[in-house]
Amino acid sequence: MCSHLINKISLALAALTTSIVFISCENSQKTLDDWTKRVVMQEEATGVEALFSQDGTMKAKLLAPKMYRVFGDTVYTHFPDSLHCDFYDDSTKIETRLDCKQGKYFENYSKVYLWDSVLVINRSGDTLRCLDLWWDQNTKLFHTDKKAIYHGIGKQVNGTIGLTATQDLSSIIFHHPIGTIEVSENGFPK
Repeated sequence: MCSHLINKISLALAALTTSIVFISCENSQKTLDDWTKRVVMQEEATGVEALFSQDGTMKAKLLAPKMYRVFGDTVYTHFPDSLHCDFYDDSTKIETRLDCKQGKYFENYSKVYLWDSVLVINRSGDTLRCLDLWWDQNTKLFHTDKKAIYHGIGKQVNGTIGLTATQDLSSIIFHHPIGTIEVSENGFPK
């Protein structure tokens, strides 16, 4: 009889414990939303100066007043207040300078998207101006499908919608040229 009573008490305690656990597991909608909401982490840096090398040779130097590195579905670095980058050749001489008001580097794709007053100048003085520009880190090519203007020293000014160019502007393919202006030897239109 004693063991029968102990079994009933044990069964009652087990039922009581189970009901307490279920009652105490109830969470408010706010608590559930807080636990399950998507969190995007972000790092911030100011006065950024970054040097990039490959096989021990410096390839680029980046300067930006502000940088945000965002960890979401796609990891990217955003430069919201301007960006300047010097690209170096194999003998560590500057071959190209790049300036723009904003840029984003997408790490997973090794691509940089630059926009708002993009300006690229090579060591010969050839100049590329455009609204936005993609740079592929692997192929070292610039690309845009928007309006762009290219001016080569002692060459012509070419307006185009879309182009692909090497990083040093030595080779440029204009996708849809929209105009050409002859330029005198001093670099000004005739």
